[in-house]
Amino acid sequence: MIPMLAPLMFTLLQVPAPVPDTLTYRFEETKRSVYRLPGGEKGKAVKVAKGDSARSGDGVTTGWWARAVIAVPERMSRFEVYANTQVKLAGGEPGVLLVVEKGRIKAFFQALVAGNRQERQVAVPGALLAVRGTRYGVEVGKEGKSTLVVFEGVVEVLPKAVHAEPVRVKAGEWARFGPDLLPQIQPISMRGFDEKAWTQGMLPDGTMGPGAMSPGSMPKGMPSGSGPMHH
Repeated sequence: MIPMLAPLMFTLLQVPAPVPDTLTYRFEETKRSVYRLPGGEKGKAVKVAKGDSARSGDGVTTGWWARAVIAVPERMSRFEVYANTQVKLAGGEPGVLLVVEKGRIKAFFQALVAGNRQERQVAVPGALLAVRGTRYGVEVGKEGKSTLVVFEGVVEVLPKAVHAEPVRVKAGEWARFGPDLLPQIQPISMRGFDEKAWTQGMLPDGTMGPGAMSPGSMPKGMPSGSGPMHH
């Protein structure tokens, strides 16, 4: 009996591991210098325009005063990518739609069809951000430290550190964390801080992030509010 089972066992061992879905990303808006890096290769940067598409594994970078809105129709998701930001589309892990390597984004997720339990995550250094009916902003700064601000719903922060427990950040709260820093949650107490302030580069502690814009220095035609992400 054992010799007969051997080929079957070998066949089972040869079954390939599940492959992450290949998603299509669509540029709904672009302002100024927005580039796509096919396959993530920096030496092959292609300038993109409204209506262009990209695939899982591509990189996207934005220059000074640049901005892009990237939709993922299959996942009912949209990402607003601000100036001086570098992201990767899909992270090679099931459920990860975007990897923020540096800079600032805002994420918006529409409700999925009833019964659809597909995970929709954003990866930052040292953690995954899981959607629980959410609109939020996240910025990756120096040393891979991230600042998360939740405008609507709840974000579950899943630290990659060993034995670290998931942390839920609710609307009206913000948190800072990184590869060597567990999430520290605080209420948004700064007066006047909202999505418009986030769009202009402000952080909830009163400091300004990279590529920050002041209302008087924004290019003509650049929305000063949350644009198509505001609901």
